Amino acid sequence: MKGRKKIGFMAVMLLMLLFVVSEAQAQDGLAGINEANRQVRSYFLAGTNLMYGVGALLGLIGAVKVYQKWNAGDPDTGKVAAAWFGSCVFLVVVATVISSFFGI
Repeated sequence: MKGRKKIGFMAVMLLMLLFVVSEAQAQDGLAGINEANRQVRSYFLAGTNLMYGVGALLGLIGAVKVYQKWNAGDPDTGKVAAAWFGSCVFLVVVATVISSFFGI
């Protein structure tokens, strides 16, 4: 009986040691998650500026395409203009929503 109590006591101590070690490692994981959150949020400003830049470039390309169709007398000029304008508005709205959602 005395040997079983000693083994039981050692098993309980081993479980307590494993619990303490897992708690210490969980704190390191939380610090890693917070660091990853900070790094990802730092990329959003550059990403939204990139979206604004792409929107401006698409706006210029679309304006040239619509102007060429208009001068050529194509009947679908209105559809092309609406498509290019809609894509530019979409990019600006997405960039604005992302920046307001993440508090940039």
